[in-house]
Amino acid sequence: MAVGIGIVGAGTVGGTLVRRLIDEHDALEAKTGLDLEVRRVAVNDVAKERPFTVPDGVLTGRALDLADDPSVDLVVEVMGGTGVAAEVVMGALRAGKPVVTANKELVAARGPELFDAAAASGVSLLFEAAVGGGIPIIRPLWETLAGEQVRRILGIVNGTTNYILTRMSEDGASYADALAAAQRLGYAEPDPSADVSGADATSKAAILAGLAFGTWIETAAVHREGIEGIARADVAFAAELGYVVKLLAVAERTGGGVSARVHPALVPLHHPLAGIRGATNAVFVEGPSVGELLFAGPGAGAGPTATAVLGDVVDAARELLAGAQVAPRIRLAAASGVADFGAIPTKWYVRLEVADRPGVLAAVAAAFGDHGVSIKSVRQEGRGDRATLLVVTHRAAEADQQAAVAAIGNLDVVAEVGAALRVESDEP
Repeated sequence: MAVGIGIVGAGTVGGTLVRRLIDEHDALEAKTGLDLEVRRVAVNDVAKERPFTVPDGVLTGRALDLADDPSVDLVVEVMGGTGVAAEVVMGALRAGKPVVTANKELVAARGPELFDAAAASGVSLLFEAAVGGGIPIIRPLWETLAGEQVRRILGIVNGTTNYILTRMSEDGASYADALAAAQRLGYAEPDPSADVSGADATSKAAILAGLAFGTWIETAAVHREGIEGIARADVAFAAELGYVVKLLAVAERTGGGVSARVHPALVPLHHPLAGIRGATNAVFVEGPSVGELLFAGPGAGAGPTATAVLGDVVDAARELLAGAQVAPRIRLAAASGVADFGAIPTKWYVRLEVADRPGVLAAVAAAFGDHGVSIKSVRQEGRGDRATLLVVTHRAAEADQQAAVAAIGNLDVVAEVGAALRVESDEP
């Protein structure tokens, strides 16, 4: 029995998927036992020349018609965005058709609504490619680790920012030069704001939190900071202190509820994530029974992403033939289930430009102490009548760390708070 597939979007990923489904049809059928047939490909311009060939009538400019098209058994959405894409996905689910998507923005923004629609129709919404591209992380979280009480997830889930920070760390490049290099190589868009601001990683952090902890966090509740303000000096100082700077997506279960955040952080050189270089992505999972797991690989690109999408297509086709939903139900978190970020214990690295005279360190230490933050280490770099202080704190409530740094910035002896970055480590 052939399974009819409707694909919405034929760009980099969609076009690769169409080619593979057609060119590798026989090999896929031999491997999976499934006859996967491309029946419709919805595009904006049906007259545009494309790097694949489909039979007459397959290309259509009417994406919303796929939900009611009797020749289409399952829908693949790879167009992106939360406008038409949302209508297509919701329409297909309500029509009782499984949906495969790579759209992390849509899943993060409207996940619970989409999951409810899928559950009501008894079909699945599958989105392996939405978080890690070619890295399998969605299935492990909801299948292999379904019985594990996951404690924390740390992810390098944006290849653009990891490439930039790698160039800054290994080549001593400035942020601007590293970004320009990423754009020349195609790792960064002409407008890189979604990547460097942490917005892309924020959607992925929300999804990871929902899958790992059985609750759903809206992206607005994810604390977000980007890498635009990272200075070459701090990347170099971090290395001297035994760390590397990474943009992390963190999802964890705390005493106050589930938390998700995205921000640059100092990662110890011995940590598995410290060695993730270039545009590679990785997700590090911690649990009481499994210990530590690392999933790493290409987090973007047409080939890896299309592979993840194709894996979901196979699962969706098997679901149709078996008549049993394969994806789990995910609950929407109550407001009380989301932790207050200010109450979460964090460690900080702070670079201060100060006057080089007696009493400065005492004043800085007193300001930290006044807010309940103790200092783990201090390093001073003298420069005539000015000095640079590198302070690493012990763990304290995030709100107290922020208040302490704000107070220190107002001290007469402090010319500038040059940087304030979090430190991810298991030490107190």
